Amino acid sequence: DTSLAEVNSFSPSIPVSPSSMINQYRFEDEPELRDLFITVDDPESHITAIETFITYRVVTKTSRGEFDSSEYEVRRRYQDFLWLKSKLEEAHPTLIIPPLPEKFIMKGMVERFSDEFIETRRKALHKFLNRIADHPTLTFNEDFKIFLTAQAWELSSHKKQGPGLLSRMGQTVRAVASSVRGAVKNRPGMFTEINDYMETFSQKINLLDKIAHRIYKEERDYFNEMKEYGPIHTLWSASEEDIADSLKGIASCIDRCCKATEKRMAGLSENLLPILHEYVLYSEILMGVLKRRDQIQGELDSKVDALANRKTEKDLFSEEIGKLEDKVERANNALKADWDRWKQNMQYDMRSTFTNVAENNLRFYEE
Repeated sequence: DTSLAEVNSFSPSIPVSPSSMINQYRFEDEPELRDLFITVDDPESHITAIETFITYRVVTKTSRGEFDSSEYEVRRRYQDFLWLKSKLEEAHPTLIIPPLPEKFIMKGMVERFSDEFIETRRKALHKFLNRIADHPTLTFNEDFKIFLTAQAWELSSHKKQGPGLLSRMGQTVRAVASSVRGAVKNRPGMFTEINDYMETFSQKINLLDKIAHRIYKEERDYFNEMKEYGPIHTLWSASEEDIADSLKGIASCIDRCCKATEKRMAGLSENLLPILHEYVLYSEILMGVLKRRDQIQGELDSKVDALANRKTEKDLFSEEIGKLEDKVERANNALKADWDRWKQNMQYDMRSTFTNVAENNLRFYEE
């Protein structure tokens, strides 16, 4: 983002530290007036004869007229969030649905159902719901409203009203059939550009994600080694009277370094790692959205080809083609608008995330 390089506006007559220079950045994106506030908190473990799972409290406060009350409190498990995401994708196939944290975690990172894992997931679920709440279209989805307001038995009953197995199988077969047809013939250039952009973005964000995890691991190893050196110097000072004060001073220094390193690690794990991983998931979601847009257009293209090869039933085909053309136009317009919004949000998130990393690094070296 070239706007980050424009530092010439700082007055040369006023001496500034690097930290104060960074604090002078002002992001253009100001939060809009909101009428829907959602909090995900209070995780609870549930153990049954069949399974063990976690539920989270979802508290909603709103001033919207379509809600019967101004405040709701429900409990939801991860499967309920998955259901909501699938319903949003079904209703809005070419909108960019926010990602959910994965069901399973990488081996060796954290244990499932550990406090660290549960808290990481809680934060991700909180962000998922609030990103939907902030979306100009998704926020008014009926299934989203039901998710926020229905009690557990009501939600379970509503889920059973969804499409049956045969209907879902039919949708899957159609999706597979359209995906193997090959490249869409008349794809607008804009969507080819978005596809190329996302392929490059995916490579870069995955690389950044790996580098960030490697940095965090190295920082953690360094921290664990340093924790051992402080006590060693304190013990050493007891047997070396002549240099006892110096050894105690070194031990004190190491202790301060440990505390500064711990804060730096917290900054990485709370700010950098979750944002990078969220956009790794976003890159997969966007490629899926582009495929769904192509499938809608592929359906139109196949009907146009069929009409050209048939002499009879032209009126019927023309009517179907008209409906499909409207469907493609709606899909294109939805994706165009959402793409601009997503890209702006992504640039803001990246800019603020890396600014936070820079500020944390400056504080670390100053300490």
